[in-house]
Amino acid sequence: MTSELSQSSVGEVKEPGKSTEGPERNAEKGEPRRMPRNVQAFYLQPLRRVAQYGVPSCDLQLRSYSVRPLESFCDFALRAAYYLGLPAYGPIPLPKITERWTVPKSNFIHKKSQENFERITRRRLIQIKDGHPETVQIWLAFLQKHQQAAVGLKANLWEFSSVDVAKQLDETFKEAEPLINNKARFLGQNKEFATMEKVDEFLQSEKYRLVGGQFSHKEERIGS
Repeated sequence: MTSELSQSSVGEVKEPGKSTEGPERNAEKGEPRRMPRNVQAFYLQPLRRVAQYGVPSCDLQLRSYSVRPLESFCDFALRAAYYLGLPAYGPIPLPKITERWTVPKSNFIHKKSQENFERITRRRLIQIKDGHPETVQIWLAFLQKHQQAAVGLKANLWEFSSVDVAKQLDETFKEAEPLINNKARFLGQNKEFATMEKVDEFLQSEKYRLVGGQFSHKEERIGS
């Protein structure tokens, strides 16, 4: 009975019909090396998940004055949504916002010559459907942590609550009441206001007399 695996003299086990040539030997033959999958995925379109019910959970609007960082961060947001299990749709181009200003070029004799400035804001929209509120919050926090420069974020969230939402608000307030009281104690006036007796005592004090005070609030000056 012959074995399907043959052992070489150096102790390596190889399967029949399978080459043991490594990537270095393939490179010597002129064959291109295959890139790692995580690097290769960067050159491909982001993977997406399909929504089952199509209920909107979040609308993320991205704004920038330049197209390149805007498209790059949209790609990053879509990939992050896929690995978090969120069905993401977009990016959808929104109408750009154009702003113009006209100002004088210089003062004095050149004040009649004017100069125009223009700023164009480009926008994209990414919509999350059928997303759990906590997962959407994690996704937004991840994007905010790794936010790209020159790109602004604006999110609109939709959450569904039960009928007894008032009861839930009362329970939430009871949990947050110690924290609120701890912060609110720095906003009030803890020290008592001075009474009239303390004011009169201060007016009769020696320091006040040295400054130039001669009368208290109980004394009246009689005119000549």
